Amino acid sequence: MLRILYGGTFDPVHNGHLAIARAAHAAFGVPIHLMPAADPPHRAPPGATAIQRVHLLDLAVKDEVGLCVDRRELVRAARDPEARSYMVETLRELRAEQGDAVPVALLIGADSLLGLPTWKAWSELFDLAHFIVADRPGSGLDAGLSPILMEALEGRWTDHPAYLHRSPAGRVYRLHQPLQPESATEIRRRIGAGKAWRHLVPPQVADAIADERLYVSRAADAAPL
Repeated sequence: MLRILYGGTFDPVHNGHLAIARAAHAAFGVPIHLMPAADPPHRAPPGATAIQRVHLLDLAVKDEVGLCVDRRELVRAARDPEARSYMVETLRELRAEQGDAVPVALLIGADSLLGLPTWKAWSELFDLAHFIVADRPGSGLDAGLSPILMEALEGRWTDHPAYLHRSPAGRVYRLHQPLQPESATEIRRRIGAGKAWRHLVPPQVADAIADERLYVSRAADAAPL
């Protein structure tokens, strides 16, 4: 069965994240594994710690059909707190567990695809997984591809989810997802500034953020997505 990983900092998880995960679940009919990144080893954690962020994720997906939390990057960080988490290492680890024949896909945003050449061992990723790209109006996928990325993607695009189920890696599927206004950066900014923000996250996540007084410092504005 196709395994779909949706990685990110999720700082915090918001309605836009869930909309993308739901759309992927609807398109492919398999569970979507939301995989939070670990805390960086040599600087302060994002706006919330990994433990806090994964708790918010657990709350967000508790009643969601087809969505679950994958803690593998947190487990790796617990084994080696100084290690940096790279997607290629995550996929190598998964392949060691699951074998080379199991279909695996990464669910990413269009902006992440455009920045793929900056990832560690990025060209190897196509041998390890498919890509499901959550597209949005004005994303730049049609006109903003660099020559090196355009060459790497040539012949990989498909409009058929079945192709990702039938092969282990190498395809790129464009998931047309309606534009969502939510942004983790904007949510942190709104909380720090005392502006309205609860409508941008699930109610149970909003309650936990308020109870734990997360993101109350404006310094959280500088944390990554």
